[in-house]
Amino acid sequence: MAFEFALPDLGEGITEGEIRGWLVKEGDFVKEHQPVLEIETDKAVVEVPSPKAGKVLKLSRKEGEVVRVGEVLMILGREDEVIEAVEESVSVVGVLPEGEKEVLAVPAVRALAKELGVNLETLQGSGPGGSITREDVIQASEKAKKMVTDLYGPVEVRPIKGIRKTLIKNLLKSKGTTAYVTSMDEADVTDLWNLREKEKEVLLKKGIHLTFLPFFIKAVQHALIEHPLFNASIDEEEGKIILKKYYHIGIAVDTPDGLMVPVIKEVDKKTILMLAEEIHNLGEKARQRKIRLEEMRGSTFTITNYGNLGGTFATPIINYPDVAILGTGKISEKPWVKGGEIVIRKILPLSLTFDHRITDGAEAARFLTKIIRYLEDPTLLFIASA
Repeated sequence: MAFEFALPDLGEGITEGEIRGWLVKEGDFVKEHQPVLEIETDKAVVEVPSPKAGKVLKLSRKEGEVVRVGEVLMILGREDEVIEAVEESVSVVGVLPEGEKEVLAVPAVRALAKELGVNLETLQGSGPGGSITREDVIQASEKAKKMVTDLYGPVEVRPIKGIRKTLIKNLLKSKGTTAYVTSMDEADVTDLWNLREKEKEVLLKKGIHLTFLPFFIKAVQHALIEHPLFNASIDEEEGKIILKKYYHIGIAVDTPDGLMVPVIKEVDKKTILMLAEEIHNLGEKARQRKIRLEEMRGSTFTITNYGNLGGTFATPIINYPDVAILGTGKISEKPWVKGGEIVIRKILPLSLTFDHRITDGAEAARFLTKIIRYLEDPTLLFIASA
């Protein structure tokens, strides 16, 4: 008997997603728990496994379509079942009259069209048998919205969706629940610069792209050990401060779709080179939207490196439920007093935003000073690691 496989609950409050791609085709035989398609949600790209084994009799939705939890994705059946039988079973798309033209659309799509003011007779359906899908209606609505003007001239209206929608939600939550303050300072990273310059070409031949970020992560991790209040969260309902005894560092990654924050787990157990490789791999997965939700959860502290984009100081927003975030700016040459003389040094701007509810400015200054100490003398990182 044919089995209709519907989009399951993906957790995290996700109610819909866009089909990024099918991993199987009609006629394939899939195993139980085998990934069969990729769904792009507002947080990540998720591989959806089949709940049971069977022959793929029908792929009910196309790539690019938006599907809601509970909507049928595909039909599975026995090896000897034929597609014709399935086509009858999925005839949920009725022939519904729409004025002078017959329109193929399910009631939910017709209701959405009415809500958005879209005339179904003007659309060319992209669904099975030429039926009009929910995505057809949404695209038509968005296209119509783009052709608008305000009081002063033409404007383009873009819907807020995907990662941008999640970013807005998370940023507002962070702003609304933390008492944030930003402390700023500078570090002389000339020795760190020279160390990286010395090693990066050798490592590049081994396929390892060594940036400054692994050193920043290690400096933060060692400073967090000595200042545990910055590696914590607040349980507001219970009125408790939760001090984390593990060090999972989130790294903000600029992607074409918006800012994403992959999390590097257990950085205290990893070397600089291991961190360099993991940063590269997670960054690529984030930019290609192939990163899993599990790889963006569980941070205890976050670093955002806007220096590679040319930024200097900033007031980074805490990645809730963390209680602090470090922003690193562009390293540049500056006149610097060293040993009573003015010399040219490589200077790194630093911006630490922290939740004032959990600690105060004096402790933040001590924490930032400790980070600077590790960055100005990178040999301490290896001494501390030992």
